[in-house]
Amino acid sequence: MKQQQILEKHREERSKCIVYTRVMGYHRPVESFNIGKKGEHQERKFFLEKRSQSNAA
Repeated sequence: MKQQQILEKHREERSKCIVYTRVMGYHRPVESFNIGKKGEHQERKFFLEKRSQSNAA
């Protein structure tokens, strides 16, 4: 089954997901960002701390 078909099939079961991120020491929902801050958030690179520390040695 294609992804779009699966989404349509379960449309009634879905709920909105609000993504929060830490900004200047406190958490804010990304949906409340202005257009510039949303663009900056999309460009962020995420990493796993343990993996990056093990490769540093």
